[in-house]
Amino acid sequence: MAPRPPWRAVLAGTAVAVLGLTALSPVSAFAADTDYESENAVVSQGAVESNHAGYSGTGFVNFDNVVGSYVEYSVTAAQAGTHTLTFRYANGTTDNRPVKLIVDGGDKGTVDFPGTGAWTTWRTATATVQLTAGVNKVRTTATTANGGPNADKLTVAFTAPADSEPPSPPSNLKASNVLPTAATFTWTAATDNVGVVRYEINRGGNILKTVDGTTTSATVDNLTPNTAYDISVGAFDAAGNPSQQSNVVTFTTPPSDDATPPTVPGSLRSTGVTANSVSLAWNASTDNSGTVAGYDVYQGTTKVATTTSLGTTVTGLSPNTSYTFTVKARDPDGNSSAASNAVTVKTAATGGGGIPEYDRDIAKVDLGWSVDFLPNGNALVTERDRFEIVLVTPSGQKTTLGKVPGAVTTTGEGGLLGLAISPNWTSDHAIYLYHTASGDNRIVKMTYDGTTLSSTSTPVLTGIAKNRYHNGGRIKFGPDGKLYATVGDAKNSDNAQNKSSLNGKILRLNPDGSAPGDNPFYATGGNARYVWSYGHRNPQGLAWDSRGQLWAAEFGESSQDELNLIQKGGNFGWPSCEGTIGSCGGFIAPKKTWSTSQAGPSGLEIVNDWIYIAGVTGQQMFATQINSAGTGVGTVSTLFSGRWGRLRSVTKTPDGGLWLTSTNNDKNGGTPSVLDNVIVRLKFPGGATPGEFKLTSSAFADNATIPDKYTCAGDGTAGQDPSPPLAWGAPAGAKGYAVVFADVANSGNKLHWAIWDIPAATRSLPEGLGAGYTVPNQGGAKQKAMGSGANAQKYFGPCPGGSSHPYTFTLYALNTATVPGLTSSSSMAQIETAIKGASTASVQLRGKSSAAA
Repeated sequence: MAPRPPWRAVLAGTAVAVLGLTALSPVSAFAADTDYESENAVVSQGAVESNHAGYSGTGFVNFDNVVGSYVEYSVTAAQAGTHTLTFRYANGTTDNRPVKLIVDGGDKGTVDFPGTGAWTTWRTATATVQLTAGVNKVRTTATTANGGPNADKLTVAFTAPADSEPPSPPSNLKASNVLPTAATFTWTAATDNVGVVRYEINRGGNILKTVDGTTTSATVDNLTPNTAYDISVGAFDAAGNPSQQSNVVTFTTPPSDDATPPTVPGSLRSTGVTANSVSLAWNASTDNSGTVAGYDVYQGTTKVATTTSLGTTVTGLSPNTSYTFTVKARDPDGNSSAASNAVTVKTAATGGGGIPEYDRDIAKVDLGWSVDFLPNGNALVTERDRFEIVLVTPSGQKTTLGKVPGAVTTTGEGGLLGLAISPNWTSDHAIYLYHTASGDNRIVKMTYDGTTLSSTSTPVLTGIAKNRYHNGGRIKFGPDGKLYATVGDAKNSDNAQNKSSLNGKILRLNPDGSAPGDNPFYATGGNARYVWSYGHRNPQGLAWDSRGQLWAAEFGESSQDELNLIQKGGNFGWPSCEGTIGSCGGFIAPKKTWSTSQAGPSGLEIVNDWIYIAGVTGQQMFATQINSAGTGVGTVSTLFSGRWGRLRSVTKTPDGGLWLTSTNNDKNGGTPSVLDNVIVRLKFPGGATPGEFKLTSSAFADNATIPDKYTCAGDGTAGQDPSPPLAWGAPAGAKGYAVVFADVANSGNKLHWAIWDIPAATRSLPEGLGAGYTVPNQGGAKQKAMGSGANAQKYFGPCPGGSSHPYTFTLYALNTATVPGLTSSSSMAQIETAIKGASTASVQLRGKSSAAA
């Protein structure tokens, strides 16, 4: 009986390290440190059998004859370093049955299993890999439809300490024969104490092509015409150590002779409105070149957005106003399609939700990477490539406080990055900074007393590996008073799964640099003491929601960027899994993903459970609301597409707005002599912050007179009045809402009208709700009013008969989507009592009226 085949090929990103894993020997006495029987491992698409003699233990694993079956061993290494993996197997066919070897999510190349002559003849194949101290997941996955060998056991032997010496940087990188879609690159070889096994050709932090360690010239043929590129090359040794990057070459591919425009975008439509915004979506265009470079959105004849996404939100609009939009597609050569269908959309009369709009420019700076606010409302801003800290006031006055000593550039993504002001600044005057130094990335502490920045810094955490790319760099104090830091994998994807490395992680530390004892891997010792979560490629923004949950944004490799809800001790899958692509079983899935061409999520902020993300690559900002359960997010709005270029950070301000920094010149280390990067202030319509638990009406202010049109004075008859527009923010965890309207003259409580079972996603009620116990167009909400007949199923406005009375609209946040025990026969008193019983919070909007019929 032929065994069912080997194991599935799992590729992390596009980098494959081939390590020479095919040494074979007949079965003989081999030195064994620790044996791991295959029948005790995790098996997918295979069976434990014992029908061929000569196996060890209680049997062997026979794989299904499909690509993708695997055996995964949990290997405990007493110490980190080089280990020899010896696989005992039988293969009674004449076919080689290779498998892909994955260690802790990292691709370690291919192991060959040639025929052994008979199913009762057992041989071994070996592989040399780096293991970390503690448990390592070693997975062998079939790569052919022929299947894999009968797997008997795995023997693990410690060979030598880990090779920690990286190769030297490749040098003399040059580009030649630059064509619209291709270019040839040559470089001088790197050197290594053991040997270079591969080179990666990179654009930014993303891999364009991988070649073996003997190759020093390659043609990349997947470029885009009429597009700017910055290219460097990095070398890797067999242990996965990355070199620093080569010199950078920059060029723009020439246009092609393509004169054919893309097809017209289809089905332009509105996907949502507020009082100040319209959200649009459309179907993708196609182009004969295979690439659509972007879409231009027009409001009438004015271009209002440029995006690579299939949707955008246009802001800064007027309430209750109609606007007409079209969209055109554009290819890399600048050929534009005809306009899409036109869509006319009317904004809402009230309610802005969490969609901010542009307020004003604050100041121009050099690559403002991070912003944090002092108690007096002034901000400190880090300038990445000048290594300076700048004080910026809300009115835009700037003062350069000084340079951070020891900060250096990587001519890429390193430099002076994150900034966090101590939560005890008024007493300790401490500010914390994340920056690249000569030999590492590090977190340091300086002092600023409101006037003078210290000229020296104190190391808080050092030894974080650096590279031109993937440095992470955000730091922020959490609600627990601990300092959190995002750290990239420094172009070594193995770092992400290695808890002995500080890279590819979110770290948590005490302000003095020690590791908190309640960190998830504190007992492991070493660098693992600092790890809060791992399996990250290049995490960036950090912020906490109203429940104290930590959210983070993360740059992907070539497929998907991520928004993650961080779990203590959680493994987020890189490099085995990128977003939801790859071998993602057993890892924590992201809550939202984007194409890497559309996002590049950098800074992240949360305001009353609305998440805001600054997108670098997509040159746009994203806004979305955390759902009522706190477990995910709703619809994502794409804002300011193409307006300011690459967006780097977003920070809530003490005065209820957001500061957004753009970084147009940051692709190649910046141009610090040019201050062309702007900080802009965003505002929320009406001056309210999103999610603020506050009931408002665009028709009247709090404690003002309710206009006659919403009272009996409107038509001279009590009852049957149009309801006023209402809007509110969302407290965390609300599962629904209710509003009760009452006359409260002389400390009374004369109930006029109630509406309940308003869906949790609703943030406003329009003017003039329709009649009926089930309110028309309001998601199943119910209503009841004083009076009888038709008056009992429609808003009943004020009618105090000529003397002024106070009234209240009381908004209730509910702990249930449906208030129990109510019917159309329930009295107003019963309704109010039931609503109060299901309420977790309430807030009032007051009004006055002296209306008479």
